[in-house]
Amino acid sequence: MFGCESAPTGATGAESAGPAASGREGVAVPAEASEAPILGSAVQLTFPQQFRKAGESYFSPDGARVIFQAVPSGDGTAGDDAGYAMFLADVVRDGDSPIRLERVRQISPPGAHNTCGWFHPTDPDLVIFGTTLRPPAGDEVPGYQRGTSRYRWAFPPEMRVVQVRIDPASGEPGPLEVIAGDGTAYAAEGSISPDGRALLFTKVDPVTQGDLWVRDLASGEERALVVEPGYDGGPFFSPDGRSIIYRSDRSNDNLLQLFTADVVRDTGGRITGVSAERALTANGHVNWCPFYHPSGSMAAYATSEIGHGNYEVFLIDVRDPSRRVRVTHVPGADVLPAFSPSGRHMIWTSKRDGSGTSQLWCAPFDADAARAALDASARPASGPAR
Repeated sequence: MFGCESAPTGATGAESAGPAASGREGVAVPAEASEAPILGSAVQLTFPQQFRKAGESYFSPDGARVIFQAVPSGDGTAGDDAGYAMFLADVVRDGDSPIRLERVRQISPPGAHNTCGWFHPTDPDLVIFGTTLRPPAGDEVPGYQRGTSRYRWAFPPEMRVVQVRIDPASGEPGPLEVIAGDGTAYAAEGSISPDGRALLFTKVDPVTQGDLWVRDLASGEERALVVEPGYDGGPFFSPDGRSIIYRSDRSNDNLLQLFTADVVRDTGGRITGVSAERALTANGHVNWCPFYHPSGSMAAYATSEIGHGNYEVFLIDVRDPSRRVRVTHVPGADVLPAFSPSGRHMIWTSKRDGSGTSQLWCAPFDADAARAALDASARPASGPAR
C-alpha cells in the first residue's frame, strides 16, 4: 500500500539522492541549519549492512521499543522483489534521546509480505501488523511503476491484520492471531484507538478500491467509516481519539490529499461513523503518511511538493491547514514521520546517508519551535511552503 508498505520514488526507488549526511551507529549527525530549530541532531538507527531498506517505524507507548518493516541485506532476492518483514527492536537512549537499536528481531512469518506495524496503546507487549502469513501467490511487489506518473501499490488478497503478544522477558513473539481480514481481500494499514477499543484499518473493495473500516475489538463488529471512490488509507486516530487522519486519491488524478474527520460514537462508546470530513490539502502534489503529534494540534506528513525525487516531511496545523511548514531539508527522500509518545522526538525513513537505501533516522523535535513556525506560516493552502 501507499504510505505504509510501499513508498514513492526517492523513498524506496533505486535513485541515489545526492550528497548526504553519513550516519554511524550511536553518533548524532549535526543538525542541518535549515532543519533547526524544529529538528535537532539526527541519529541513524538502521544501516545498509543490516537492511537493504527499512521504513515505517513507530514507538511503543512507553517509548522503549520500535516496530518497523525492512528487507534484510543478503536475503537472496533481487531488486524490489522482496516483501518486507516485520521487526521489533529495543531503543537504547543517551538521556532522553534514542541513539541506537538493540535486540533487533523478526516477528513476522518467513517468506510472508508484511506491512504497517503498530503497538497496542495500553499494552506495550501486544503488537499488530499486516501480513500475508505465507509467501503471497501473486507477483505484485510494492514500489513505484517507472516510466509513468502512476504509482503501483501492492494489494495481495492474502494480507490481513494480526496481533501477536511479545514475551516481556525473552522479547520473542507468540502465536499470530488474525483480527481483521479473511485472506480473500487486502486488509492492512491498521492502528488502534487510544483507549484500545477500536481497530482502524483499510480494506480493499473492487468497486471503491480502498475504504476505511473500524472493528470493535471487544465485540468483533466491523463497519465501514469512509467509503468513497478511490483509495482511502493510512488512517490514524488523534491522540484524544475524537478524530482520524488519512490520505485519499479520490480525485483519481494520481495525487494524494490529506483528510481528517470526526469520530461518531453511540451511547455505549462504539464507533458508528465519521462526520465533518475536512480536506487538509488540495494541491497538485502527492501528500501521504500523515501522523498526529501528541499535542493533537499538528500533524507531520510527506509530500512531493519539492519534487518526486526528493520527498520531504512537512508539518500542518490540523485546525488551520493554511499553516504549513517544511521540516526536512536534506537531499534524499524523507518520508513516513512519526513521533515518540512524549512528542520530543521524530522518527522517520530517509535516504540521507548517501547509500541510496531507505533507513530509519531519529532526531529531537522541538514542538514549541514547530508551533511558532506554523503560526508564522499562514498562507493559501496551495501556496509555496516557507
